[in-house]
Amino acid sequence: TGSPVTLKILQNWVPKVSHYFDKEHYTYAGHQIVIQESIEHFGAVVWPGALALSQYLESNQEQFNLKDKTVLEIGAGTGLLSIVACILGAHVTATDLPEVLENLSYNISRNTQNLSMHKPEVRKLVWGEGLNEDFPVSTHHYDFILATDVVYHHAALDPLLATMVYFCKPGTVLLWANKFRFSTDYEFLEKVCNIFNTTILAEFPESNVKLLKATVREN
Repeated sequence: TGSPVTLKILQNWVPKVSHYFDKEHYTYAGHQIVIQESIEHFGAVVWPGALALSQYLESNQEQFNLKDKTVLEIGAGTGLLSIVACILGAHVTATDLPEVLENLSYNISRNTQNLSMHKPEVRKLVWGEGLNEDFPVSTHHYDFILATDVVYHHAALDPLLATMVYFCKPGTVLLWANKFRFSTDYEFLEKVCNIFNTTILAEFPESNVKLLKATVREN
């Protein structure tokens, strides 16, 4: 439906960030969110894609209504996006590698415990491994798959793509926001476009972030 929206990152939506040691403060959907980061893991830092998709979901609730929807975030990292999805009313399952889960669980718990919403779940997910055993299709169907800055210079791109394909069933919407840095990022994007019906929803030129929507192609 036409060209993607080009979004300029404006002061009126950029999260108010104040550094208290390793904590950062954001405001989304009327709630202050306090995120504890860690320099020990890539997954324990808030990356630009998470900010972009959090802002987009907050600003486009009519288009993407998460209330009472099932949401799976892959590569949840610090948990910021999963927290925003919880605030917007979703049943959220946040997943990442085992070494990231402690910080992820801490952030999600502290930011959602006093809100009347669906209790979020935090689970281990290693891309491409044990999907049928840990997330059987018969009992695990998601309305939305969220992924931000999962594509960068690493060796797990094929397992990541296989994971996206596994979880994206008919009726599922994949929302993927990523800062594009390397040629391999664009190669991955091409693969996604070859497999799914893909639309660029928004672009953030200042940060080189693209936000894409992908759905399963009808036979």
